[in-house]
Amino acid sequence: MVPAMHGVGSSGLRAGAAASKEALFARARAALGGRQPARDAAFFVPGRIEVLGKHTDYAGGRSLLCAAEQGFCLVARPRADRRVTIVNVDDGDRADLALDAHLEPVVGHWSNYPATVLRRVARNFPAAATGADIAFGSDLPPASGMSSSSAFMIAVFLATTALNDLDQTVPFRAAIGSTTDLAGYLGTVENGQTFGPLAGDKGVGTFGGSEDHTAILCCRPATLSQYRFAPVQFERDVPMPAGHVFAVAFSGRLAEKTGAALATYNRASRAAARVLEIWHDASGRQARTLEAAVSEDPLAADAIRSAISASADAEFGADLLIKRFDQFVLESRTILPGAGDALLAGDFGRFGSLVDRSQQAVEEWLGNQVPETVSLAREARRLGAVAASAFGAGFGGSVWAMVAADRAAEFVSEWRLSYRRVHPEAAARAVFFETSPGPAAFRLA
Repeated sequence: MVPAMHGVGSSGLRAGAAASKEALFARARAALGGRQPARDAAFFVPGRIEVLGKHTDYAGGRSLLCAAEQGFCLVARPRADRRVTIVNVDDGDRADLALDAHLEPVVGHWSNYPATVLRRVARNFPAAATGADIAFGSDLPPASGMSSSSAFMIAVFLATTALNDLDQTVPFRAAIGSTTDLAGYLGTVENGQTFGPLAGDKGVGTFGGSEDHTAILCCRPATLSQYRFAPVQFERDVPMPAGHVFAVAFSGRLAEKTGAALATYNRASRAAARVLEIWHDASGRQARTLEAAVSEDPLAADAIRSAISASADAEFGADLLIKRFDQFVLESRTILPGAGDALLAGDFGRFGSLVDRSQQAVEEWLGNQVPETVSLAREARRLGAVAASAFGAGFGGSVWAMVAADRAAEFVSEWRLSYRRVHPEAAARAVFFETSPGPAAFRLA
């Protein structure tokens, strides 16, 4: 389901990024003994940049996405039993798991992510009986809002699938016929929902969608891709403007999805779900998603706002729910299509203005920003970025800035220095780098 490449250099990664991945693969192979048996499976799985589409996917909305050049390099070797050992070559940390339908993931530890994958695989695909010794390394900042957890889960799933030939089994082929299907399924592995005939199970605790998985599995080099979700539907590609790259700043404020941070993240998702419930009760209709409800009629958005205003929601309150609804509608139906059109027309001014409006909406209506990400986005614009925005779940994480490639290094240096002056404590943990839209996940042939 993912392409095979004869070398990292042929994948679409730029030369420097390809060289760093070769080094990570070498370290992963060394951790497994240095040999390369024929049945080893090696995968690169990138993180992602959400250019636009803030908290839209799980409500059926749109996102504009690309894969990053940073990600996981994973090598898996088959075992004769169902045990799965996983070692992080960066720090030597290790997890000992199993392909077991009753495996109990440990919430709060990184092993929760591969354990959730292995448990779901064992439940959905009973033919899976080959365990693995897995070694991985990553140059993707963890908990940075760039989907490191989703990328890790996808990498473990791809390795398990390859070693067990799961894509040749009847349950797999009956439910997953395309890469977009696979992205949708892996979104449900993470959130615990059912996918077609593949029964749901414990997820990792987040009520998210499949935006991250789609970017990681489906995007292409030098390209921004627009998708709709629930289910995953490709809409169009928008070429990355020639001569431009993304500068990315991880703020140093972790975008974790555990503990209190998990509850805060899920609150935005539950608010969107509550809006849809209110509309179902008021209208007697049963739209599948919030996007579907808005699309039913040109006057539906106003009717939904009226229904929210007339409701008596004890948990959220009408004012918060209207803000959540308005942010979704503005982002998915106005800003995102308009921004794609602006890039296709080469209108950087309009693109930047629309991205600014998106950032303002999440600051004022969604309420998922922290002072560090607000500061980074505004400072990037002051320093001359075409556009800049926080992205991901929020409550920490990263900011992207589109800049001219020939001054990217200078821009990153100035951006880092200005951030250090304003937020010295967070800046001590921050990571700044540049990336182009890279390839989706691939297997080394």
